[in-house]
Amino acid sequence: MKKILFLLIVISFSQLKAQDTYLHCGKIVDTKNGTVLLNKTIVVSGNKIKSISDGFLKAGRKDVTVDLKDKTVLPGLIDLHVHIESETNPRSFVAKYTDNEADIAFQSTVYAKRTLMAGFTTVRDLGGTGVNIALRKAIDAGKVDGPRIFTAGKIISSTGGHGDPTNGGKAELLGDPGPKDGVVNSPEDGRKAVRQRYKDGADVIKITATGGVLSVAKNGSNSQFTIEEIQSIVSTANDYGMLTAAHAHGDEGMKRAVKAGIKTIEHGTFMSDETMELMKKHKSYMVPTISAGKYVAEKAKIDGFYPDIIVPKALEVGPQLQGTFARAYKKGVPIAFGTDAGVFPHGINGREFGYMVEAGMPAIEAIQSATVTNAELLSSADELGQLKEGFFADIVAVNDDPTKNVKTLENVVFVMKNGKVYKNE
Repeated sequence: MKKILFLLIVISFSQLKAQDTYLHCGKIVDTKNGTVLLNKTIVVSGNKIKSISDGFLKAGRKDVTVDLKDKTVLPGLIDLHVHIESETNPRSFVAKYTDNEADIAFQSTVYAKRTLMAGFTTVRDLGGTGVNIALRKAIDAGKVDGPRIFTAGKIISSTGGHGDPTNGGKAELLGDPGPKDGVVNSPEDGRKAVRQRYKDGADVIKITATGGVLSVAKNGSNSQFTIEEIQSIVSTANDYGMLTAAHAHGDEGMKRAVKAGIKTIEHGTFMSDETMELMKKHKSYMVPTISAGKYVAEKAKIDGFYPDIIVPKALEVGPQLQGTFARAYKKGVPIAFGTDAGVFPHGINGREFGYMVEAGMPAIEAIQSATVTNAELLSSADELGQLKEGFFADIVAVNDDPTKNVKTLENVVFVMKNGKVYKNE
């Protein structure tokens, strides 16, 4: 009798229906086909989209209904270029000598939550101290609220190059950092640096192919790797299944990176027509980061905001990015959405959409660059970037139709990630 009772209890529990969430959506952006669909119900079960149906379905007695009938609903947005650990300010250039790893970690949780609340449910972090790897783990474990993170850990630079962590220090602090610290000077160093990042737990690889704006160094666009060094890094990254990215402002550095097989070119400020054709040939993507260019150009006019050596670079590079993006888009260069958040305050990543549209890209294509395109680059096209049955329930909503008013993406009013609602205004 006890066995029969036990079996009945087991069967009874197995028949209990898990609570689902019914999203009644007035409009849905179909990012795959570039269209807007009307009056749909998205049913979320666990962390996945269970179904998408016409009309507004009635939820079960134990289910939850969310009314988004007067909103436009999209898949969670993906920013392919952020620095989630930090945020540029006048103090940030001395912070590396005063802030402990714990200080960086606690502050990064603030930036992570702000990013998620802005509707960016997935990001690619392109360089920090390594705290970004621990932050990714904490978010995945549900200990911290933030976006799904694909991270480069520490970036890979050359001695004195953009990204050398000892730049700007006094002589006794400079030392001679090597591959473990992200500083390489040969193909052999490059291989070791990639393997170290894999060991550390990084997901992607980023190099600094040219000088940069915010490094405490004079040249912002010179080439800083040989093509042989880049080829060694790319081939090793490919062995480990890691997506590669190259920070690049100067044209020669971009050419070397593209020829060596780098998949995404970050910034691309002084990109020539020849390099644009190379990118089309090699199917390399431009990540324009227009927001960062506008921000550094504006702040460079404020006395003391940046060290003096940075100001002329910011004033030169910043105003160029949007124009270069416009040329690249018209030429047919593949475009991926990325902002460089951290160079400017986290949480306003959505402004990038408006800048892209100003430069000539239709709103729907800008949206696709931040969804289906970026999902594909992250090898996640079968689970991110679309509202589709079986995909992760990363879902956001805005007040207006972003294909007609793209700036509505600057004010996301509903955020669900992995089936959990984080924001509902």
